[in-house]
Amino acid sequence: MALIVETSNAYARGLLQGIFGYVREHAPWFFHRVEQGRGDDPPAWLAHWEGDGIIARIETPRVAEAVVSSGLPAVDVSAGRFVPHLPWVETDDRLIAVLAADHLRERGFKSFGYCGEDRFQWSRWRGEAFAEALRSSGLPCAEYSSPAETEIAAQIRSLATWLKMLPKPVGILAGYDVKGLQVLDACRVAGLDVPDEVAVLGVDNDELLCELASPALSSVIPDPRRAGYEAAARLDRLMRGERIHPLELRIPPVGIRRRQSTDVLAIEDALVVRSVRFIREHACDPILVDDVVRMAALSRRVFESRFRRCLGRTPHEEIMRVRMERVKELLVETDLTVQGIAERTGFPHEEYLCVAFKREVGVPPGVYRAGQRGGSAPFAAGTAR
Repeated sequence: MALIVETSNAYARGLLQGIFGYVREHAPWFFHRVEQGRGDDPPAWLAHWEGDGIIARIETPRVAEAVVSSGLPAVDVSAGRFVPHLPWVETDDRLIAVLAADHLRERGFKSFGYCGEDRFQWSRWRGEAFAEALRSSGLPCAEYSSPAETEIAAQIRSLATWLKMLPKPVGILAGYDVKGLQVLDACRVAGLDVPDEVAVLGVDNDELLCELASPALSSVIPDPRRAGYEAAARLDRLMRGERIHPLELRIPPVGIRRRQSTDVLAIEDALVVRSVRFIREHACDPILVDDVVRMAALSRRVFESRFRRCLGRTPHEEIMRVRMERVKELLVETDLTVQGIAERTGFPHEEYLCVAFKREVGVPPGVYRAGQRGGSAPFAAGTAR
């Protein structure tokens, strides 16, 4: 097998991990992996290589031509879509954008911006979907287009000028984590406080980049391992002579890793801000609405009225929302049983969690876990519900 996938970023490395995961479970494939950068020419040896199949991030017409000319079964894992007739596995950029819009809206923002890279199709898709998700709620979204200059300092100065012109406070989605770091740099140049004036959300959750950022960068978590796993499964089917239908498979994101860059509530009611922070810190302890009311020192009727007016949901709904987000994280990121997750997220027992989860998400916890992992990860005992 030829793997034409660069290793320069966390997403691409996740793809390779997913591919290797499929191979460990199903087939003793031998790999010829190409060490190259994004946009590089295809390797010369591909023209006369006698292999069995190819998984590639086809990001240029030259790579597309080389893959097609090989005549071998191939699966594309790039958003470039240079070869429409090939099976294609990519992250679901629309769902990434919707998740990002929800995350920033939940923090009370009324002003938004998108900062991406026009040269990447996935970045354009994310920007369009982000703006559409906000427009559907009657909210504005400004868009930043990178200048022609390739010099980073010039780009950051241009970005700082754009950020200063936006109404504050503003929530910014960066098309990927590297661009998110540039937005943070531009905020420093512009003298803008993060997250109080500008909240910044990236995409890819590259742990090293996000944790070393100042402040630490919140980021949407895609699922490249599942994308790689599914790409390998499709190549396996192609090599067995099967037809792939539909050709396109989009993998939904896992969730959002919340860090300091979006740790803010852009609402004016200080009491509600304190209440939401209390819920987010203690929802899994567990707490009840009465605990939040006591903290607020108001009558329940007055408190719930102010809370709903600011956030558009009740305190109980916020408690359940926070708990469910934590449940999803534990289902995807750990092998804890459902009972173990219930104990850590404020549910009295496993059955209560399963009923609440299916009501909120639409599927049982075990089905959600399998779907997010591409069906490839073994369940811990007691999780298959």
